[in-house]
Amino acid sequence: MVARLVVAAPSSGSGKTTVATGLMAAFTAAGLAVSPHKVGPDYIDPGYHSLATGRPGRNLDAYMCGPELVAPLFAHGAAGCDLAVVEGVMGLYDGASGHGELASTAHVAKLLRAPVVLVVDASSQSRSVAALVHGFASWDPEVRVGGVILNKVGSERHEELLREALDSSGVPVLGALRRAPQVRAPSRHLGLVPVAERRAEALASVAALASQVREGCDLEALLALARGAAPLSGAAWDPCGAFPGPAPSRLHRCAAPPRGGSAPDPGSGGPVRVGQSAADRPAASSSNAGRAGISTSDGQEPLDEPDGRERPVVAMAGGAAFSFAYAEHAELLAAAGAEVVTFDPLHDEELPPGTRGLVIGGGFPEVYTPELSANEPLRKAVAELAASGAPVAAECAGLLYLARELDGKPMCGVLDATARMSERLTLGYREAVAVSDSVLAGVGTRMRGHEFHRTVVEPGAGAAPAWGLHAPERRVEGFVQQGVHASYLHTHWAAEPGIARRFVERCKA
Repeated sequence: MVARLVVAAPSSGSGKTTVATGLMAAFTAAGLAVSPHKVGPDYIDPGYHSLATGRPGRNLDAYMCGPELVAPLFAHGAAGCDLAVVEGVMGLYDGASGHGELASTAHVAKLLRAPVVLVVDASSQSRSVAALVHGFASWDPEVRVGGVILNKVGSERHEELLREALDSSGVPVLGALRRAPQVRAPSRHLGLVPVAERRAEALASVAALASQVREGCDLEALLALARGAAPLSGAAWDPCGAFPGPAPSRLHRCAAPPRGGSAPDPGSGGPVRVGQSAADRPAASSSNAGRAGISTSDGQEPLDEPDGRERPVVAMAGGAAFSFAYAEHAELLAAAGAEVVTFDPLHDEELPPGTRGLVIGGGFPEVYTPELSANEPLRKAVAELAASGAPVAAECAGLLYLARELDGKPMCGVLDATARMSERLTLGYREAVAVSDSVLAGVGTRMRGHEFHRTVVEPGAGAAPAWGLHAPERRVEGFVQQGVHASYLHTHWAAEPGIARRFVERCKA
């Protein structure tokens, strides 16, 4: 089983992303194949992880997917790797509100049987750090805190005091990092600015993080700790085997990434068709890896089903405005028989040739409202596709893009609704049930998801709402009309793979 460790902290803002990304980059530079993971639903940190490792950043969310899927999804993502680094969420023991340890970093560490490295912001303490570390290490005897990395250390003398205090704690110090402004990533209304919006600067930041971690951390000791993780049992998750009932054809190479040059994953390489083997894929390069606006055509004929039918093309929005996507969604669509092709609504004036279905995930359209509005040919193409009854799945940013307008600028006009920025942050896990039959789910389908936005859509639901939410409050939300399913709710399709299969079957109809 792959060596693995979990990077956690006492609280948010301690430096988990700094340390986790730096470790990923440093070990990758040392020649290891590193699998990057993130506890929880966050889309932004995995973008930096992907940049550091050259592999898709993958989420491990015990609330949305269920505890039983955490280890299988981990094993799927880490297959063939030497080391997996898992960045935690919030404080080590902070989980889904009202659900105890569920979905906390500690919960995921236990599910993975992985040692924990605790990142401590040491900027305003010295001897007290020992009490802090002792409390976190002893709180849950099933959580193995195998080491500490001291972050934001002020000076050599400060480091000496911290190490001296921790000598008797029983938890070894595996690193000490000084304050380094050059490794900070800019933030805005929903956290860090995504990699897709600042690739050149992000590359420089990741390189600086790798250098800082190499100089300040004991990489050999950290790798030894990771290699001491207990064995995991059970099979890896397989997108081909995830569907209920008769499986789609096993002739599909299910885990291949989408083709097209503007994939939602900012760390992906050049254009790749579903069905290519890893050996045949173009290598990532600074000239095209994750760049927006590259042609989605690669000069090959469309892939066929085993029975000779052409596989339906599912267009997936990517680029800087739509950079939020879970890697498993494209894998499930491919496993269900689709050819997934990415495009960039900021630059591409047409949908990919032969588009039979459209997936528009999350991102920051509110940052690019003028540019999206100015791309009138694509807005018209999206509206025409929706009017034809083709399957369209839109989450959060996609919902805004399908509205009549966003902050006063024309959008696609698929939905009779307007969207605008808001001062209020809407954030949290949700329990939902489908209240209208749609291209994604039948009435009564239950899902867990999350919301994460500072925008408002008016009205908040159409005549046929997408979801009925009953936690933390009861309300209906979203729109179902013809083949369109549009909602603020982010879901993880690995929890309900039938969503992808249902969507692709509608594309084939």
